[in-house]
Amino acid sequence: MTGHTTARQRLTAELLDALRTDGGVRVVTGEPGCGRTTFLDHAARLFHGGPVRHVRADGVRELDEALRTTGPLLVCVDDADLWDAPSRAALARTAGCVRETAVRTTLLLTVANHRPPPPELADLPVLRLGPLTPGDAALLIRERADSAVDPAVREELISAAEGNPALLLALLRSLSPDQLGGRRALPQPPAGGEVLADVAGDRLPDDPGGLLLTTAAAARATGEEEADAALVLRAAHAAANAPLPDLLTRSEGRLRFRSALMARAVYATASSEDRRAAHLALAEAATGQEGILPLLHRAWAVSAPAPTVAASLAAAAADPSSPAPPALRRRALTRAADLTPDEAERARRHLAAAEQALLAGHAADALRLLDRARGRSAPAAVRGGAELLRGAVLLADGPVEDARESFLLAADLLPPPAAARATLGAADAAWSAGDPTACLSALAPTHTPRTLPLAEACVRVPKQPGSQRLGGPPAARVGATAPRTACTPPTNPPPDGDPSRDHRDGMRAVLLARFDLAATPLRRVVENGLHGTDPDRLLRSAAAALMLGDVTSARRAGARALAAARTSGSAALEPRALEYLAYAELRAGRHQLARTHAEEGLRAAERAGQRNTAAHHHAVLALAASIEGEADLVAEHAEEALRTARRHGLAQAATLAHWAAARADLGAGRPREAAQRLGPLVRPGARRGHFAVWMLAVPCFVEAAASAGRPQHAAALVEDFALWAACGADPQAPSQLLRCRALLAGPDTADELYLSALDRHDDTVGDFERARTELLYGKWLRRRRRLREARTRLEEARLGFERCGAPLWAQQAAAELRAGGAAPNPAPAASSGAGDLARLTPQQLRIARYVAAGATNREVALSLSVSTRTVDYHLRNVFATLGLRSRVELVRLVEQEEKTGARL
Repeated sequence: MTGHTTARQRLTAELLDALRTDGGVRVVTGEPGCGRTTFLDHAARLFHGGPVRHVRADGVRELDEALRTTGPLLVCVDDADLWDAPSRAALARTAGCVRETAVRTTLLLTVANHRPPPPELADLPVLRLGPLTPGDAALLIRERADSAVDPAVREELISAAEGNPALLLALLRSLSPDQLGGRRALPQPPAGGEVLADVAGDRLPDDPGGLLLTTAAAARATGEEEADAALVLRAAHAAANAPLPDLLTRSEGRLRFRSALMARAVYATASSEDRRAAHLALAEAATGQEGILPLLHRAWAVSAPAPTVAASLAAAAADPSSPAPPALRRRALTRAADLTPDEAERARRHLAAAEQALLAGHAADALRLLDRARGRSAPAAVRGGAELLRGAVLLADGPVEDARESFLLAADLLPPPAAARATLGAADAAWSAGDPTACLSALAPTHTPRTLPLAEACVRVPKQPGSQRLGGPPAARVGATAPRTACTPPTNPPPDGDPSRDHRDGMRAVLLARFDLAATPLRRVVENGLHGTDPDRLLRSAAAALMLGDVTSARRAGARALAAARTSGSAALEPRALEYLAYAELRAGRHQLARTHAEEGLRAAERAGQRNTAAHHHAVLALAASIEGEADLVAEHAEEALRTARRHGLAQAATLAHWAAARADLGAGRPREAAQRLGPLVRPGARRGHFAVWMLAVPCFVEAAASAGRPQHAAALVEDFALWAACGADPQAPSQLLRCRALLAGPDTADELYLSALDRHDDTVGDFERARTELLYGKWLRRRRRLREARTRLEEARLGFERCGAPLWAQQAAAELRAGGAAPNPAPAASSGAGDLARLTPQQLRIARYVAAGATNREVALSLSVSTRTVDYHLRNVFATLGLRSRVELVRLVEQEEKTGARL
């Protein structure tokens, strides 16, 4: 794949790099067609340390000769599981020698995973090749297709191949140019028995007892990789202790195929009569069980149409009391639609199936189902529901302007209650795009006199008792700092007093700077959500709480939404709940908790295919890393956030990412660079950041401008920030405002302002902002030769930064202490005997502990939501800082220092 570095090629390069310090041996495994041989070829091309030897079957003597080579060497053994037992034993002994003696040899073995692993190789470290990413699959199609491939066809082929490169190529070979070009319909399913048999080759054994087919049918019905062993054995009339075919494995009462592709091949190559018989046997074996599963097997045992069976199955899937997860409901509703002869009813069931697919985190599947539900014969309510759901899909993973248009179309087609949810979704999309005018337009009441434009309304609003009239540029008067509001449509219609109206009215009041009118409806949204268990309402509650500045309620609502999403199996809502939690923790000044939630949320968003949500989590991680002083992590997460933000129009995520990069500059002592980054972000003009976020960056800009000797650039912004602080929507803003005024004030008033700012910090949690004020005050005192007072403030700043894990900022305070003639007190970790590990940065220490616990570089990267390249970089720095040569030495050091710490 020239001209592009694929994920598989990056994995190969990262593995070769890791093996230099990790024993030198890997067993590469994966299902048939996953590309094990190609992986070895990549490794051979990328290995530049010395010669490469490919050892064929039973090549023990050849292997011994290769190992006599002096210097670095890569040995590749393909299909090691096909060697005879004595040769495999010799191979295992050689691998053990390579691992134990740390010779300069890298040994890669490949083993198929559709059979039991060879016992001789069972103790060697394993690398399992996962599926191709959608991007790499698209690249493979582009390179191997003989004719042009229609984009919709390409997406369907990528879905059907499930990341298996051999199956993807077999699909391409099976289709005509007209089918590839979208001029003729594709066979359904695209990966039929002939194609799958082509990839499986001669690996499919005979199945005289039908156990393989019955297991495959059980997995087919639920969409899971495992099946209830007792149910399958009962349906296949097999003894509970009967030996299993090599393709199957059993664990904790569950049966599964070792290879998902082989399961598909067994099912697809069976005759339709045998498949229906297997499902009927499973349905009869499940007699007496309640729920969807017995009905689903009966539905697979009949051929379309079957309206009575379809109606029973759809009713079971729609039963709110059923514990069935969304993925199983989606399969049941899809099958019910397939068996439904009436076109309108079929469209309704496809729409319901798409909603469950989205809740299960299968956005691409949801879009395909929506295409079936939006035909001209579908009722207007169904077409409107399809657009409502399409908007939700695009809002999480697509251009947000397109999402807004889908929501607006849905609002035109749907009756009032659902239309209100659609208009709120349109406002949500406009919010993400940073378009306050479009946001207000979507939130406008249907039958009201024309409202003033935003700029006009904010200036001319009559002052109410107890309210603050806001002037200045329009964006300066927007008081919302919440993330995107939830828009996934609920399964059941809302009761009277639907919070959607309150949320709409509250958002509109906030955008118009009428906080006196926003508080009551938003408070009702908060309370309504917190008194229920519906995750969608809880997400709205969290968003409303953030707009009110009530971070405590926002954290409660986010945590309850997360628990509700997990309990209901709503994979689509889990990353959103974690997003709200991360934002709430950031607002509360708890950046390390925000980082924890964002790392988990990023993994959940990637699993659910929500690139927009992932971009917001990357932005939070960049902000957290900017506090901890990890410049490379700031750059990595900021760039990931910006990559999606630019493609999908996410102004909010982009603003947060730019702010994070600027704050990293400020922490590193580069105020001029920070001011240059932040200037366009916070000053009026076309490049100003998101209307609900840019104000948060003003304190950083004021500090950067003052430190760079350009305080005049920040004076006007401080007055805008004063209006923002008066709104009460940000608990940190009042103390930050006083600090900003102190930075720009003359000698006569700055002292009092700094002290007032420190007093206000006592009203909020979080050490970071207080430590920044202490640092700036200490600098101010030192420059006026009030050294004793300066040392007190600077030492407080240093300790505060250390408490919140901001070492780079702590170094600034220590440098100021030294400049004032005082040596800072030793850090608690160093004085308590923490030893060499105290010399590591927080991120290096996290990685060192993961590696010492036995995690591979790739596992560490997944745990910390960073790239493997970043882990490699940090690990090399760990080795250099600690003077280590191998992971074994790192394990010993970590264990020794942990024991020392436990004794202390």
